[in-house]
Amino acid sequence: QVQLEESGGGLVQAGGSLRLSCAASGRVPSSYNMGWFRQAPGKEREFVANINRLGDGADYADSVKGRFTISRDNTKNTVPLQMNNLKPEDKADYFCAAEQSWPRPQKDPLEYDYWGQGTQVTVSS
Repeated sequence: QVQLEESGGGLVQAGGSLRLSCAASGRVPSSYNMGWFRQAPGKEREFVANINRLGDGADYADSVKGRFTISRDNTKNTVPLQMNNLKPEDKADYFCAAEQSWPRPQKDPLEYDYWGQGTQVTVSS
């Protein structure tokens, strides 16, 4: 199994930045593709970004492309999500997740096997 723990959420003004981090532990975290998802109150969980095992391939939701950057450090087993130019509509609980599909990471949250507890991001206008 893989254990995931998010951190870095908080309150920020529109236009500001936050850096979320996901710490992975357990069964060889570097063998998993990693994803970030978010869920706003009353809405379904949605894809934000993912990154492959080696960290040389990433994909983003159109709504965050150009503002968010996902990366990973397999020596530290961390997966940061840098969020810039935050907008009120980015307000949500953010979750990291792990899955083992091949050849590329998935965008469907149902494909992910392990999840963290989430961290809350609030953006004031």
